[in-house]
Amino acid sequence: MWISGPVVRVTTHQPARMMEMVFVSEERLIGEIIRLRGDEAIIQVYEDTTGLEAGMPVFGTGAPLSVELGPGLVSTIYDGLQRPLAKFVERSGPWIDRGGRFPSLDPVRRWAFRPATSAGITVEGGMVLGTVQESAVITHRILVPPRVRGTLRWLAPEGEYTVAEPIASIQTASHETTVTMRHSWPVRMARPVRRRLRPSIPLLTGQRIIDALFPLAKGGTAMIPGGFGTGKTVMQHQLAKWSDADLIVYIGCGERGNEMTNVLKEFPHLEDPKSGRPLIERTILVANTSNMPVAAREASIYTGLTLAEYYRDMGLDVAVMADSTSRWAEALREISGRLEEMPAEEGFPAYLGTRLAEFYERAGRVETLNGQEGSLSIIGAVSPPGGDLSEPVTQQTRRFVRCFWALDRELASARHFPAIQPVESYSEYAQDLLNWWLDHEPEWARLREHVVDLLRRDRRLQQLVKLVGEEALPDEQKLALYAARLWREAFLQQSAFEPIDRYTTVEKQLAMMRVIDHWYERASELIKRHVPFYRLAELPVNERIMRMKLTPNEEAATILHLVQEIDTEMETLAQSLQV
Repeated sequence: MWISGPVVRVTTHQPARMMEMVFVSEERLIGEIIRLRGDEAIIQVYEDTTGLEAGMPVFGTGAPLSVELGPGLVSTIYDGLQRPLAKFVERSGPWIDRGGRFPSLDPVRRWAFRPATSAGITVEGGMVLGTVQESAVITHRILVPPRVRGTLRWLAPEGEYTVAEPIASIQTASHETTVTMRHSWPVRMARPVRRRLRPSIPLLTGQRIIDALFPLAKGGTAMIPGGFGTGKTVMQHQLAKWSDADLIVYIGCGERGNEMTNVLKEFPHLEDPKSGRPLIERTILVANTSNMPVAAREASIYTGLTLAEYYRDMGLDVAVMADSTSRWAEALREISGRLEEMPAEEGFPAYLGTRLAEFYERAGRVETLNGQEGSLSIIGAVSPPGGDLSEPVTQQTRRFVRCFWALDRELASARHFPAIQPVESYSEYAQDLLNWWLDHEPEWARLREHVVDLLRRDRRLQQLVKLVGEEALPDEQKLALYAARLWREAFLQQSAFEPIDRYTTVEKQLAMMRVIDHWYERASELIKRHVPFYRLAELPVNERIMRMKLTPNEEAATILHLVQEIDTEMETLAQSLQV
């Protein structure tokens, strides 16, 4: 046996397979075979390898690293290997025992099962056999395991069963299969679907800069890059709480322990705005912090994705929050170094891009095997050292995501939330979502284009202001700077602590956009008629525009009254100046 951190090289005396899950030593440390060479196997061990020595046994399982799927996943906090952390706390306090294991799903708890079909019919993978009320807001559909097809010979009557008790029997072409409410699935293998669908429905978040300017589709992929303190974790908390996904899978893959501790403490007490129930009742947490074994950090990503795909197959819209994929990439770099592989840029393995592609390609809006529609959206935070967006993880990730929400340190320092830099950010879903938005506001595309162009112009003018000062600019450019400020402060900036402002409906967002755009168009006309800019900046309606974000969502229609007030005040100003 040869040991280097999480990598162990052993001599095999029995058949072994690539990616086979194994147990190392009498303590049965969980590992995975990642390389075979003759009679040698290299094992990636997911626990602390201190104390291992030559001659210790390795036990094969004959199966790949897998997770258990069934009722009881929601509201549970797992580590990267799907071990329930609450059980370890009860037994040994805040530390995970080496080689310690508990069942991923409670084997004793009984679930109220309601059959959804009857015996005698032909069934296949993905079909719904029955339902279980897993939480107050999640109805768990018990599915026929993928790749199982045959005649349903027996289905359990309505009653209470554990996840291990038989609830159905299926006669396949070769044998009779007993089905329970749980089954396992390899974490590195995507679950099958009938077909992929076009991402044409937005994942609404209530965050104005995202929904209106850089929208994410259900089944889409997005990244949130930003340096330390720019608000990546806060953004993901906000999206987890307010997005219109049915289920949230939050993966802490290597962030600092104190950040993950805050997540674990806060989520059980946060209120779900959709149901009024605790947010944890539609959340699964996968926690693997920076002080846990590096190899397990790499596995946590796939564990969370597989759990998310399982609920997507039930026809739910699932959102995965990965915080942060930079730490996951660092785990790949360390393991690659232990294997003495040729490094690429900044020491990351040459296959970093391939692994990122495999991760993000599992997102999508799909037609499931049972004909329902489900979606899996992935939002990954990236933590570039020093906020340098040119580093390898950020640049490689940009190749595989279609939403880029770049966080800006200056905006974060100015307490501007969300600290998304509108000039650096983009969304390639805008065209895919155009028909959906046109059903709500025919002018959406024009309004969006206007504000993005104005904010880009503002950035160029800010460079000029640094050289000559704002007073030296012509009135038309002063107006552009002022209008950009209106957009930033009255529309883009939101307060997560203000009950009204922390979430904005689509109707209110569109009303606010129409008001600010109308103000700029009318003001531009008056500038051409030689009305001084400073008189436009003094209009009383400007203050009411700044405060319109505090209008309750249900009163969004009243915001449009500002359009008439803008016309009235600007016309009065023009008449007073006789222009």
